[in-house]
Amino acid sequence: MNESNPQIDRPDIEAGPDPFSRARGGERAILLVPLATGEDADGEIAEFSELAASAGAQVVAVVTARINRPHSATYVGSGKVEEVATLRQLHDADVVLVDQALSPVQERNLERHCKCRVIDRTGLILDIFAQRARSFEGKLQVELAQLRHLSTRLVRGWTHLERQRGGSIGLRGPGETQLETDRRLLAERVKILKRRLDQVQVQRSQSRRSRRRGELPTLALVGYTNAGKSTLFNQLTGAGVYAADQLFATLDPTLRRIEGLPCGPLLLADTVGFIRELPHEVVAAFRSTLAEAREADLLLHVVDAADPEHTERIRQVDAVLEEIGAGDLPRILVMNKIDCLEGRVPHRDRIDGDNQPRVWLSAAKGEGMDLLFEAIGEHFAERRLRYRLFVPHSQGSVRAALYRQQAIESEASTDEGWQLQVRLGDAEANRLRQRGEADGLLIRAIDVRAADDDDDDAFDFGEPPDDTLDPRGGSDDAAA
Repeated sequence: MNESNPQIDRPDIEAGPDPFSRARGGERAILLVPLATGEDADGEIAEFSELAASAGAQVVAVVTARINRPHSATYVGSGKVEEVATLRQLHDADVVLVDQALSPVQERNLERHCKCRVIDRTGLILDIFAQRARSFEGKLQVELAQLRHLSTRLVRGWTHLERQRGGSIGLRGPGETQLETDRRLLAERVKILKRRLDQVQVQRSQSRRSRRRGELPTLALVGYTNAGKSTLFNQLTGAGVYAADQLFATLDPTLRRIEGLPCGPLLLADTVGFIRELPHEVVAAFRSTLAEAREADLLLHVVDAADPEHTERIRQVDAVLEEIGAGDLPRILVMNKIDCLEGRVPHRDRIDGDNQPRVWLSAAKGEGMDLLFEAIGEHFAERRLRYRLFVPHSQGSVRAALYRQQAIESEASTDEGWQLQVRLGDAEANRLRQRGEADGLLIRAIDVRAADDDDDDAFDFGEPPDDTLDPRGGSDDAAA
């Protein structure tokens, strides 16, 4: 057999540069935006165009398609496929971006018709995440999400090996062999990433436990992407984290301490922004990052008040919060960017028919920040009850932490330790109980009965009362 260097037969691809290779510079893109009946075309096109720009694409044409039921082969009908293929040739586009999650079969069929790469909404968001990730954890999370998305899309890259001419000895079936090898290597890489992310998650859990031991309540900023969360974070903390007018400007969570509130110091966490139809691969891969929101004591839901679709954006963020298990957490609605609204001034109100507080402000200009501080302070003040607490001398760190929270109202010293009159929220009180249970009788008593502000007799200091609770559960008499 004298056949060497067999040519690759790819009749579906025109001669010339490989249409599936990535351009070095900005890529020329055609947007295909499928719309359900009654969907707002302008809003969907504007958001998807911004996603494409965030990925570095240059939009040269936009095609919309009204569909009642997705086509099983190409998602949109054959007429729209031909229109996109024609525009691709006319504008010499490098890629077609589709504003829907496509199945691998639909993606391959569209690529065959358009003779260029086709990327769905999930792939586009993952590409943006790959550009934005800076921390070790963020890069691991993005790579894991990308590999999960790629795992069902390996066929395209090796189909040419299944169509080699001749069928000579030694050349039969290498395409399938290479495909199986790639799948095995990908599965091994996914296992490695999962193991590393589990280690990072353990470290994050330990950090959260350390913060809980410090008895500092935690706030988390959540909201639709580009609503101004990082700008608000900088206004609240003075941290100077990266903030830009673009989608997913920051991915990695940042925590900073806030001082000077009536309720004492707090920890504030800036989290990844949400978006409509956030890919499940992202939610799964970013579970440790999203845990900052899930385990917070209060959520600050930041909304772009100037966005005409802000009501729908609120609903979409609420849906993601439900998905990650944070749907029942208390929250303050922060209506940001009022400087873009004519005649709107900073103020506080409550949502009609609901008791949820709402603050209107401009984080970029720093207007209305005092109102947000008031709302946060009132939230924690409303949930703080009076407790009577005995702390032995050996646990002075507990007393110091309570002073840092500005939770101590009165104090009396005894031979054994300190009797404190404190105001604590439920979360802080429960953390003190858990610490007492874990360490034995370090905290000898907590009186969980709330007292009226004027009921000073209920907190007469002296010997620890007989009816206080043993930290191991039950009263002292019962323990005896």
